[in-house]
Order: sequence, then C-alpha cells, then structure tokens
Amino acid sequence: MAKLGRELRTKGFDVIDLSLGEPDFDTPDHIKEAAITAIRDNWSHYTPVSGFLDLREAVCTKLLRDNQLVYEPGNIIVSTGAKQSLANAVLALVDEDDEVIIPTPFWVTYSELVKIARGKVVHIPSYTHTGFKITPEQVESAISKKTKLFLFSSPCNPSGAVYTKEELAGLATVFEKHPDIFILSDEIYEYINFTGDHFSLAQFPKIKDRVVVVNGLSKGFAMTGWRLGYTAAHAEVAKACEKIQGQFTSGANSITQRAALTALTSDLRPTKEMRNEFARRKERVIELVKNIPGLICNEPDGAFYVFPDVSAYFGKKDGDDIIKNAGDLSMFLLNKAHVSSVMGDAFGDPSCIRFSFANSMDKIEEGWRRISEALSSLK
Repeated sequence: MAKLGRELRTKGFDVIDLSLGEPDFDTPDHIKEAAITAIRDNWSHYTPVSGFLDLREAVCTKLLRDNQLVYEPGNIIVSTGAKQSLANAVLALVDEDDEVIIPTPFWVTYSELVKIARGKVVHIPSYTHTGFKITPEQVESAISKKTKLFLFSSPCNPSGAVYTKEELAGLATVFEKHPDIFILSDEIYEYINFTGDHFSLAQFPKIKDRVVVVNGLSKGFAMTGWRLGYTAAHAEVAKACEKIQGQFTSGANSITQRAALTALTSDLRPTKEMRNEFARRKERVIELVKNIPGLICNEPDGAFYVFPDVSAYFGKKDGDDIIKNAGDLSMFLLNKAHVSSVMGDAFGDPSCIRFSFANSMDKIEEGWRRISEALSSLK
C-alpha cells in the first residue's frame, strides 16, 4: 500500500497516508544530542553482541521503574530493532513442528517468524464485540502437546487492545498449568497506552521465567529509524538469543545505543506529550468513524490505529466493480479517495481495515472526509 501510494503521488495525486506504522513526531532533541556527542566521542567501534553493559543496566532500571520487574544485565539482549528481538526469541524457542498460539488480529511478522522457524501457527480468533481480546478458556482449548509458545502484544497492533491486570491474571493461571509453554510478550507500544496503566505477564511470579518481554524505542521515543529493541528473559533464553544474534548482525549500532541510554534514563515528558496528542487524535477519529454508516469500530486503548469492521460494504459496487473483501475496499479507498490504509487480511482478520492516526489532525480529518464520501458512493 505504501508503494502504491507513492506511485500515485508521483502522478500528481494528493494521497493521505493513514497506513503509517510509526509516530509522525521527530526524535526528541536531547536524544539526538546524545547521539551527536557519541559520534564526537568516537563511539564508532564494534559493540558487544548483547549490548553495552551500561545500556543493559539502564534497561533493567527502566523495567524496575515502570514495570516493577527485577532483571539483571545478563537477562537483557539489545538488538537491531524489536523485530530482531522477536526473531531471536522465536528462533531460540521454536523447533520444527512446534505449535505457536497467536491471537488474531496480530502484527504481520509474528506468523512469518514462526514459519521461518518451521513451527506451526495456531490462531485464536478475537472479535470486535470482544474488544479484540481472547479468554483463558480459548487459550486452554488451543493448547496441545505440541504447544511451545504463546505470542501476543499488548497494546496490540492493529487493534489497539490493551489487556488489564485482571485479564492477564486469567491467562497466567492457564500457563501455570502448562510449565513447558513459553510466552513472548510484545510490549513495544507500552508508552502509547491511553488507560494509564501498562501490565505485563512477566509481572506474575509463577510464570516470569517463561515470559520473554520484547520492547524497544521505536514507538515510545519516535526512534523508528534508529533501530533499537531489547528482550528481557531468563538467562538461558537470553544466552540463546545472544548466540543467534551473534551469527546474524552481532551488536546493535553503537551510536544508537548511546542515544538509547539517554532515552531510557531521561525525563519521559516528551513521550507523555506524544501519547497525549495521540489520545486527542484518537478521540477525534472515533467521532469521525461513528458518523460513517456500516463501520463497526472499537475504541482503542493503546497504539495509534483504529481497526473497524468494514464487512457491511462487501458486495457493494463501484460502477461495475464489486467490493468482495477488505482488500478490494482498501484499494478502492486508495484509488477513489486517495487515502492509504492496510487491509485486515495481513493481520489475520479479513473483515477489517487498519487506519493509522499517526498523522496531523488536518490530514486525519481530510482523510476521513474523503473516506466517508467515497463509501457513500458505493451502491
């Protein structure tokens, strides 16, 4: 969709991008200054595979400060983005024919990483009317003798669902009964959380050693291009991740690591201001979506997306062309309204489309005006 949007722009069309998967903010100045200082101080050599010790200590400090989680530097692996952190963990834990339970909708990379590891994906569906959350009973039913890993995110991309402490406690109770199952908890959207509280499955002591927490700086610090992610895990899992990473990329970028040290140990005010702006945009987007007949949309509790069910428009026509699915509708909106989005099939939910609100309020309002106008033209 991004590629098609760019092609339309080169032809002179004004395309509004609501497919963005990154904050539209610049990296805070104090973090950029830390990187500039690192360059001047000649932090230009190979880095340890697991990351600089002081940065891993800073990650531990952050996890204790924000999540009440106690880790040592030996539990932390710093990677070239949270995607590499996820890949390390999946490759370390999943063998051929192992089953990995993934609730839908899910970030597109999850299932592909399992395929790379030659594992098998087992989906648990969630729905608009359940707030895109699954229940302990669903997890229990999905577990088999081959289950090795449960992989999910909270806050979730694309749905924006955020699990409460009580909901996570219910899931933790299930995993307590199955001591051979690991949990991979993607918490990259932790700071873009509109509920005020972030909870992790790692906060439940009986399963903590089997939880691999993945986080990073891309979303909460507007540092997508800097590529810095990390895992917090039991020392044996961390060592396995380090071995794998050592054969792929070795250590993460030295300058990024010095900037990350500043990001994690400095005032979070810029992060909170960014979150507050996303919250303001979210409220406006929900108002705009509710004014469009046929769209069914939950209010997201985190991340910066809405994920409405658009199936009411399936079977409608644009002239002689029939909208058969979310992919057709997403393409229709791109070509008719010149608004880019991402079809839900990519996230395991073919009835929905993901729209980002990581764009200016003016662009968001104009984009949704165009969407409303285009949808009203379908017969």
